[in-house]
Amino acid sequence: MRRCLASVLLLLTMMLFLSGCGEQHRTIRKTDEDYQHVRLVMTANGTDIGIEVLTGRKFSELVKEESSGNVHIEFYPNDEMTGGNTNEAVRSLTEGAIDLGAYVSGTMSMLDPRLEVATIPWSFSSYQEARKIIDNTGGEYYEKILSKYGLIYLGSTHNAMRQLSNNRNPVRTPIDLRGMKIRVLGGEVYRRFFAALGAEPVPLGWSELNIAIRQHHVEGQENGFFLMKSGHLNEIQKYMTVWNYLYENYIFVANRKIFEQLEPKTQTLLREKMREACEWSRDYLEEEEKRIRIQFAEEGLKIIDLTPEEVNLFKEHIRPLREELKAKYGDEACRAFRIDMEKDYEGDEGT
Repeated sequence: MRRCLASVLLLLTMMLFLSGCGEQHRTIRKTDEDYQHVRLVMTANGTDIGIEVLTGRKFSELVKEESSGNVHIEFYPNDEMTGGNTNEAVRSLTEGAIDLGAYVSGTMSMLDPRLEVATIPWSFSSYQEARKIIDNTGGEYYEKILSKYGLIYLGSTHNAMRQLSNNRNPVRTPIDLRGMKIRVLGGEVYRRFFAALGAEPVPLGWSELNIAIRQHHVEGQENGFFLMKSGHLNEIQKYMTVWNYLYENYIFVANRKIFEQLEPKTQTLLREKMREACEWSRDYLEEEEKRIRIQFAEEGLKIIDLTPEEVNLFKEHIRPLREELKAKYGDEACRAFRIDMEKDYEGDEGT
């Protein structure tokens, strides 16, 4: 009897032990409500105050919060992953050596020139118009083109509605630009735009611009209010012409193979939080530019807002260039961004 009782007690003890182990296992295993544990690497070429870096960090925070830290985004600005080489970073994204990235459309156009279609001068009149078109047919077009290069399109945020500043004279007509040395990005659109207006475009890197103006190698430059402020260009320029001549945006992408290896729930998380981060940064930049504009005026920068009639004078001068660029990028791209088509969206005023 004692042996029988001992056996029963031993059996009960083992059952309780196994039950406890099973309960402990249920508390630590991943359930359907948990996000997978995954670490992803993201890159961008901007500095810590660049809007694409601010957007990337916001995206990382949103993903971490929603997933309770299970999905972790390691963010590297200044193209640290590739030693500062932006072109190599884009190639690494297509090859899967880097998981996520953010680059301006001009940089992404190294993969396909059509990705630069939205930079055709005066494609958009305002930030509001740009964001609504890109979030509809424009984004669908990015998705289609990028998929051919092994990338998933996740979202877009503003870089700038680009304006003009200079130290020589106020600019209201194309004649005012003749012979003016203007720093431009290296892209074809920027060079040819100012050349068509009689100016002398000078390709220079961002890090060289401030000293080039101080040493009179260039007289002017084209950027948005936010970028001008970050480079302290308002301190060394006299005149600023507001004409919204060109819109440029950052495109956020993921490597397709890596993205498709993630659980569907994680894929949805990344898409949703990237859209949320982009909306946040668009609102942030638009509000910052309004504040910065007031600050510039108070500090003595002469700000000139062109009338629609004055803008039309510039448009007439560059009409052949616009037609050539439209032919280069093709009808499908132009339709996607509603270039020279009636817009279905209400635009806001100014920047």
